Amino acid sequence: MDKIIRTKIGSDNFPSLRTGGFYYVDKSMFIKEILESSGQVDLITRPMLFGKSLNMSMLKALLGDWG
Repeated sequence: MDKIIRTKIGSDNFPSLRTGGFYYVDKSMFIKEILESSGQVDLITRPMLFGKSLNMSMLKALLGDWG
């Protein structure tokens, strides 16, 4: 029997996804691109439900409470 992969729809809390054992798409390279950009402001335009808030939660978890 195959292992069932749990997903959590609509969650934007990265630490809860990691500790809860949920499936998510790793966008670490997107975060790397944001950190390496030289602009003072980054405008992230994507359609609804495209993971913008989750990406920002991943960035906050990576950097801690620096900002």
